[in-house]
Amino acid sequence: MSQQYQIPGTPRVTSPSPTPSESSEASGTYFAPITRSAAKRATSPSAIAEEHDTDSDVEKRARTRSRSPKSALKQRRPSGLKAVSSRSNIPKASTSRSDKQQTDAAAQNGDSNGYLSPAAAASYYWREFSRSPSPLGLIPIHRHWRSFVHRHEIPRKALHLSIGFFTLNLYARGVQPAAIHPWLLGALIPIASVDLLRHRVPSFNRFYVRVLGAMMRESEVNDKYNGVIWYLLGAWIALRFFPKDIGAMSVLLLSWCDTAASTFGRLYGRYTPRLRRGKSLAGSAAAAIVGAAAAGLFYGGMVPRYWGFEDDFMFKGTLSLPEAAKQGLGLTGEGQGTIRGWLALGIISLWSGLVASASEVVDLFGWDDNLTIPVLSGLGLSGFLRIFG
Repeated sequence: MSQQYQIPGTPRVTSPSPTPSESSEASGTYFAPITRSAAKRATSPSAIAEEHDTDSDVEKRARTRSRSPKSALKQRRPSGLKAVSSRSNIPKASTSRSDKQQTDAAAQNGDSNGYLSPAAAASYYWREFSRSPSPLGLIPIHRHWRSFVHRHEIPRKALHLSIGFFTLNLYARGVQPAAIHPWLLGALIPIASVDLLRHRVPSFNRFYVRVLGAMMRESEVNDKYNGVIWYLLGAWIALRFFPKDIGAMSVLLLSWCDTAASTFGRLYGRYTPRLRRGKSLAGSAAAAIVGAAAAGLFYGGMVPRYWGFEDDFMFKGTLSLPEAAKQGLGLTGEGQGTIRGWLALGIISLWSGLVASASEVVDLFGWDDNLTIPVLSGLGLSGFLRIFG
């Protein structure tokens, strides 16, 4: 038989921890199996370093030991189990405030908390759970209605959506923007003053959060101002400085597109590319679709049904190329380079959707999107209609 598959002549049973005397007499001598209790009772000199260069492959395989360090074996603990006290084998049910502060400090420094994952990893859970950068617990109602209020923000979104329908109702009743924006400014001043006061007085801030916590995000408790302030400011700018139809469209895009982007971004944003922090392709696509539908509803449904294309409208049902473009293309005949009807409505609707999506995803100096969406949407629509209107 070849040298590679050589079998030892004499079988040998080796104890888990052979004594040096056994190792020295191993060559050519056979011993009966030794039990562990007998090996413990046997007296032996101090351990010495031994090298066995003549051992066969079979003996080496028989003596293989775990290479895991002892420290790793001691720290290994099944996931999902709580830490056990060393004095009494009872799980720790509660911790004092000082211990909790020490745990938080250790988490910030990246130290281990005794579990398989470091303590700092737990802080990222709430950032995935909610857009709010603060953990769950600052607003009492958010703790009781975690899914309804904290995660999905149903009361906040319901208020957001209702402003769009309220705008259409005012338009159907014939209320002019000049009669609306003074009321917005009258509501903006006291609300902003109260919000400024609560950031200066902690006791009043706690009362404010308990009363209006369902409409707030936890990042607005101590760090930011209430989003209602920016909502009122954006709507006031749109109705005060833009033409009637552009102002109404800007408020509709703010009310519906921002809500659609937030809802679909949270549901399906993980499956689509990320455009920037907190913005995904799913949310932007939802904003574009809803923006196009909002323009079609307003220009194609509300305007023809109630008051028609008024003189102070920028879009009056037609789109045409600029005169310089007509002359350059040789379109000098009457009606050439001009589109009307459903084709013009489709183009202005598509442009409204693109403007809404772009204004929702852009980050303008870190300003709140409740302010940037109506302002940028108004600029985008009015600029387009100044060229092609």
